[in-house]
Amino acid sequence: MRDVAIVAFAQSAHRRRTDELSEVDLLMPVLHEVLGVTGLKANEIGFTCSGSADYLAGRAFSFTMALDGVGAHPPISESHVEMDGAWALYEAWVKIQTGEADTALVYSYGKSSPGRVRDVLTRQLDPYYLAPLWPDSVALAALQAQALIDAGDTDEGALAEIGARNRTAAVDNPYAQLTGDVPAGDHLVHPLRTGDCPPIGDGAAAVILAAGDTAHALCERPAWIRGIDHRIEAHSLGVRDLTDSPSARLAAERAGAFDRPVDTAELHAPFTSQEVVLRKALGLGDEVRVNPSGGSLAANPIMAAGLIRLGEAAARIHRGESDRALAHATSGPCLQQNLVAVLEGESAHA
Repeated sequence: MRDVAIVAFAQSAHRRRTDELSEVDLLMPVLHEVLGVTGLKANEIGFTCSGSADYLAGRAFSFTMALDGVGAHPPISESHVEMDGAWALYEAWVKIQTGEADTALVYSYGKSSPGRVRDVLTRQLDPYYLAPLWPDSVALAALQAQALIDAGDTDEGALAEIGARNRTAAVDNPYAQLTGDVPAGDHLVHPLRTGDCPPIGDGAAAVILAAGDTAHALCERPAWIRGIDHRIEAHSLGVRDLTDSPSARLAAERAGAFDRPVDTAELHAPFTSQEVVLRKALGLGDEVRVNPSGGSLAANPIMAAGLIRLGEAAARIHRGESDRALAHATSGPCLQQNLVAVLEGESAHA
């Protein structure tokens, strides 16, 4: 296995609407920033991989237009996943492991503002039994929250505290969309209140991966990917225990998260109830600082929020604020798909 690290991370300021910006306009500053951190030029990158969803844009192959922000001439080695950018990072990591590249640029973006996200996300449900009923993402998350309450794992007061803690942490995050004293609000879908749900917004993120000595040359303190894995639950919600996440636990186990304690965790938990599930599945106690960036409750650009969790965890290692961090990304209803990575700084590696 080759040693691979995240050596740079950049993200946009996340906003409720960016009507004046195209996907390319949204991406360009982020791509320029992440390349500028390393001093690399686009034609010096060995592999480029992106994550996005055509359903958000409402047109097929919309991701090809985003390549204008990268610069595809002269020809580049490029790929795309119709997933959160965290899965694009996984593909880039595999590409570097094969020896076909020493560096990779990974980016993702999502403009949720043009449509009604709660309706758009129904298109990822089982097309025969669930999708025709149009249960939206908030309603499904509310089912999960109610299952947790019925099981005695949480209550509405505890969920409100999770929302408040995340958004208080986001006060120090200049890119966050919601920060500070955000009220719990009224019930959106019982038992979830508006404060238990993520903001809708537009945003983009990018990271650069590098292997071995190249990583050392590009970054003073690389965030080494010591393990990374992703797993999936059954597609049918009716056969799942919504109070648990076996796929997240298995991904963490395969990534080595349980080998020794982590000091930081960036969890992709768009709803407060999902943080309860993930903390239990990943064995995270009070000694672990969870979502110091504010997490997805502070900013949740669809298709970029998972990559941002990896980037935020890596950035803390770059700054010397963490030695061993866990980063998590999810996709699909009620934590259906889960990716876990373990990142370490140089001192932890030594």
